[in-house]
Amino acid sequence: MFAAVMEQRPQLMVSAAAGDADSFAVLIEPLLDPAYRLAAVMLADRSAGEDAVQEASIKAWRKLRQLRGDLKSLRPWFLSIVANECRMARRQRWWSVLKVADVPSSQVKAEPGASSALREALLKLSLEDRLPLVLHFYLDLPLDEVAQALRVSPAAAKSRIYRAAKRLRSDLALEEVF
Repeated sequence: MFAAVMEQRPQLMVSAAAGDADSFAVLIEPLLDPAYRLAAVMLADRSAGEDAVQEASIKAWRKLRQLRGDLKSLRPWFLSIVANECRMARRQRWWSVLKVADVPSSQVKAEPGASSALREALLKLSLEDRLPLVLHFYLDLPLDEVAQALRVSPAAAKSRIYRAAKRLRSDLALEEVF
């Protein structure tokens, strides 16, 4: 099925740009899971992440004709829209005012294989430091796609990943790094 979609991708792009919603849905479907994971990590809230991906999908649908480059640029283009939606959500006034109920740590179920210290250290990073790390290590995007999503050169993307990882390392205890 996936191979058939990849072969039909140029035709799907043309028909989606012409206004065919079904073609757009076929193109965007494989990108929704990485987009949701990106938004959930950036906003540290699953429901806010879902809202950000939904808003980003609507914006991508409206601006699909503005997509420049080859078909490989669809994923970084869409993820950059998701990242911008997350930034806009964080800038809203009520985001910082909203209080979330404290849940005792014994009731919180950690994600399988996820270190709570690593997660806490990642959430302590600024949004601008967290984004390159999530794109490269969590979503496993190659460096050139990270650069496209961040709208910087590949050298700048590599530098941002390095600096963010260095800041993350400083928040972790020495025994947690090894």
